[in-house]
Amino acid sequence: MSNATLSEINIYPIKSLGGISLSETLVEVCGPRYDRRWMLADAQGRFITQREFPKMAALRLSVNENHLNVTAGDESLDIPFDTETVGNEIGVEVWGSFFTAETRYPQASQWFSDILGTNCQLVRMNQNSNRAVNPDYAVNKLKDKVSFADGYPYLLIGEGSLSDLNSKLQTPVPMNRFRPNLVVSGVDPFAEDGWKKIRIGSTIFHFVKPCARCVMTTIDQQTGIPEGKEPLKTLATYRTVKKDGENRILFGQNLIAENTGSTIRVGDSVEILGE
Repeated sequence: MSNATLSEINIYPIKSLGGISLSETLVEVCGPRYDRRWMLADAQGRFITQREFPKMAALRLSVNENHLNVTAGDESLDIPFDTETVGNEIGVEVWGSFFTAETRYPQASQWFSDILGTNCQLVRMNQNSNRAVNPDYAVNKLKDKVSFADGYPYLLIGEGSLSDLNSKLQTPVPMNRFRPNLVVSGVDPFAEDGWKKIRIGSTIFHFVKPCARCVMTTIDQQTGIPEGKEPLKTLATYRTVKKDGENRILFGQNLIAENTGSTIRVGDSVEILGE
């Protein structure tokens, strides 16, 4: 356990678009800074993801000093942070969780609508976007919040777990198929399943719920093209559990940060505080 090391940090500023690998990030209540603070939604405010539009994966993102940049082939879009301008608040929904966000990007919304071939709007979390974590899994029910992520602020996977999966696949898949925020090296396959709490730098993270996987794992995250049934088919043979009457395929662990405001860095030691 003493060799456990933070080997990757990834963020996904716009939900379901391409990810960005970082050398460090600021730990915030809702997740790493900038992670899933923007989202594409339909006219009713319901979230849009790669499940319906796989090509979203191929839209590349970068974070600059005062804006996001999105590229789609030869086309490019800048989205200013501009926190001083107040947009229109609308109701949005992510997996049955209803809360408010703001929309103030009509040109960006049209750009995404043209790229994806469907009417959508770009929305952003603001100070009124108070989305609580499921209280059944919260560490602090009064404080724990989440962004536009599916359900929890942080997702962690061990490199050994992916290596174990790839040893069973005819064609190995990269870690980005699973879109983790944090990747840990130097531990046994699925060691993270038994952890209760870890420390990275000065931040303590609680493990609150395994991550159930879906068809998004079958989409090539570089091309946005679905590639059949793997790795989900193989994962189902040894990572399936029945919960609430449904079979769920588990890979990775959802985390909540106990304390926030500090920076974690690739290369930091990962201290296992409870198993």
